[in-house]
Amino acid sequence: MQTIQASEFKAKCLALMDQVSASGETLIITKNGKPVAEVRPYSGGRKDSPFGLHKTLTIQGDIIAPLEESWEAME
Repeated sequence: MQTIQASEFKAKCLALMDQVSASGETLIITKNGKPVAEVRPYSGGRKDSPFGLHKTLTIQGDIIAPLEESWEAME
């Protein structure tokens, strides 16, 4: 993986994004010698959101009412 200082990345941002897209390699951006960000080619993102995965979930009964049985933790 190639690394580049943040100041140099700022000056060459658009050209570096084109380079990452074409090469498929990840670019590590450093600030004061420490990695702070990665630029990598777009992979199409997540196809399914984690929200809504349980589309067939149905609530049956009263979910707010107290339970009739006691728990061990409550004793």
